[in-house]
Order: sequence, then C-alpha cells, then structure tokens
Amino acid sequence: MTSLPEHLFARIDESPDELFYAAPRFVTHIDETAIAAVTRLYREYFPAGGAILDLMSSWISHLPAEVAYRRVVGLGMNREELAANPRLEGFVVQNLNETPALPWSDGEFDAAGICVSVDYLTRPVEVLRECGRVVRAGGPLVITFSNRCFPTKVIAAWRSLDGEGHRELVARYLVEAGNWTGVEELDRSPGAGDQIGNAGLGAFALGDPLYAVVARSAGRA
Repeated sequence: MTSLPEHLFARIDESPDELFYAAPRFVTHIDETAIAAVTRLYREYFPAGGAILDLMSSWISHLPAEVAYRRVVGLGMNREELAANPRLEGFVVQNLNETPALPWSDGEFDAAGICVSVDYLTRPVEVLRECGRVVRAGGPLVITFSNRCFPTKVIAAWRSLDGEGHRELVARYLVEAGNWTGVEELDRSPGAGDQIGNAGLGAFALGDPLYAVVARSAGRA
C-alpha cells in the first residue's frame, strides 16, 4: 500500500483492464527520438549478458540490438503482443492491478525495465516492491515515461501532474516500496543537439519528452 490518498489512483475508465487490452496494438507509444533515448538508458544501465525483466511489456522492448542478454522475460496484458516480441524468450500475461505479486524467485533477474507504463498502475508500491525482490541486490530498475498516455486508464494523480511531478511521484513510489536505493530522477528528453543516429529523421531532431527514474534493488523488503 501507499500513503497517498486512494482517490489519486482512480481512473476515468474503471472497467476491467483485460477488456481494454484485449485487442493487440502493434504500434509504438512514443516517437523514434524518445525510443532512442530509452535504448540509450538500457545500454547504460543493463548489464550485457544479464537476465532482464521487461515489466509491462509489449511487442517491442527497445533493448539495444547489438547487446546480447542471457535471458529476457516479459510480463504484459496482451498475449499476441508478447508472442510477437522477438527479444523475449518467455512471457507471462498478468494484470498487475489485480495481482501485483510477481511469479519469479528472489534475485532471479539482473535488471528490469518499465517503459511508458508506470502511469497505469493502481498499486504501484506493491508492484515495485515485488520488482525489487526479483531483481538481485544492486541490480537496476529503469522506469521511463513521456507525456503520452491512454487518458481514461491512467491514474488521477498522473493526469494532474507535469513531467517533473511525474518523476517525483515515481521516485516516491520507490521510496515507499522500501527496497530500492540510489533513486535518480532523469530528464532524457531529445532536444536540439541530441544525436539520434539512424532514426531516419536527420542528424538532429526534437521529439517527445522522455523522463526516467532509476534505482538499485536492495533485495526483498
């Protein structure tokens, strides 16, 4: 549980999440410059050859193509999307708002990522506490988000905040989870002078904002 008031986790659409995510969406939810920023973060924080948990995953994980990992496992809401993800060696279909407990053992992963999805969690502290349990002590969690969302499914607190407020909220979740250390709030928004390589938009470009909160697991709470 969190110390934040319950009404902050209300959503416009409180129908079962399974209905909303029943049809696969083979689209990206941020633009290519922001995706490139996510990939750079993963390259920076995820250990090559490690076991990676892609939490709240979909049909693409944005992992750096040139880096090999020992194991990549996803958890998401749509089976077709997860089955189409070429980086996943296995996946679990699970609604974290109904069941925040994760089906893996303590310290099973070397790192974890949550990409543009944390705003949909109604029990974020419980989920992040579980994530800290299944990531080995010292392993990183990279949570990324932008200003795009499905507005009817994000929590009320998210709708009322700006980018800085979103970073502060996610950092608070991690502190309240009790098993994360070294919490960092980052602004990795693409901007003038950001090199985006082969994104197909020219050498330099502006794009969607990209924010991140990064922390290190302290193991089981």
